[in-house]
Amino acid sequence: MIRTLAVTTDFAVIHDLPLEELSAPSIRWYWVDFYNPDEKEALNLKDHFHFHPLTIEDCFHFMQRPKVDHYQDVHFFVMHAIDPKTLDAEEVDMYLGSNYIVTFHLHESREIEDAWARVSQQESLRNQGQIHAAYLVLDNLVDQYFPSVYQIEDLLDDMENKMNAEAIDALMNQVFEIRSQLLKLRRTIVPMRDLLYRIISSDRIEQMREHLVFFTDIHDHLLKLSEMVDSNREITADIRDSYISLNSNRMNTIMKTLTVITTIFMPLTFIAGLYGMNFAYMPELEWHWGYFAILAIMLGIGIGMFAWFQKKGWFK
Repeated sequence: MIRTLAVTTDFAVIHDLPLEELSAPSIRWYWVDFYNPDEKEALNLKDHFHFHPLTIEDCFHFMQRPKVDHYQDVHFFVMHAIDPKTLDAEEVDMYLGSNYIVTFHLHESREIEDAWARVSQQESLRNQGQIHAAYLVLDNLVDQYFPSVYQIEDLLDDMENKMNAEAIDALMNQVFEIRSQLLKLRRTIVPMRDLLYRIISSDRIEQMREHLVFFTDIHDHLLKLSEMVDSNREITADIRDSYISLNSNRMNTIMKTLTVITTIFMPLTFIAGLYGMNFAYMPELEWHWGYFAILAIMLGIGIGMFAWFQKKGWFK
């Protein structure tokens, strides 16, 4: 599907104007949106706009890393939206020219829909031209990152409140799932942050200086998002380390208990083994009270060793 939005010299809006009429003198600037175009519609990128073949190839070969390429008077942007359900990145491409903006996406984009509606309804936004429209698209894309990051933060807060010796095993699978989600977000946010840095640091885009404060604001949002993601990853690492430490402590306690029990039974086993040998001449075997005496000695050794270990603090 191809749709057009044209802003006239008196800042009125004309929708669905044919591509051939967009270059009319009465058109101040225009926006063309390609949404999952068929082959015939996609040919307009080459035949009508004469965009560079490499940019057209990037439009159809997902997933490209967020970037900006400059081709004479046309600037090509690769940007990423986030699917709120899966947190997978969805590519949104954009061409910025001297008096137009062209967006290209294969998936439905709420961010472009919102920016399109705002430009259509607010004359103050149309007055600022195509660069501000590009800013609106970028700003909407980045704003949609925040709910996913905030949702993960809320999950981590709940996990920290519930974390105890009984619940930690059940929470660990959730911790690793959250780390996987944070990794997906980081793979989107960090390249987008680098993209915005290149935009605000470059002098290649004409009239950018007038809109620099807006793009700088997006860059600040991405810096905040990247810090939040890194902070949340550190929290999950702390929870994971706490789990490992708790397991190690429990294992040490179990091993210590088993070691104490084994140590107590070592002399008892020696005595039982000694008198279990089948020699004919063992004086104690002929003694009437020998059995009870050996049991008493073994009991005394066991109690004595237990008391000694307890005095040493081995059971603390």
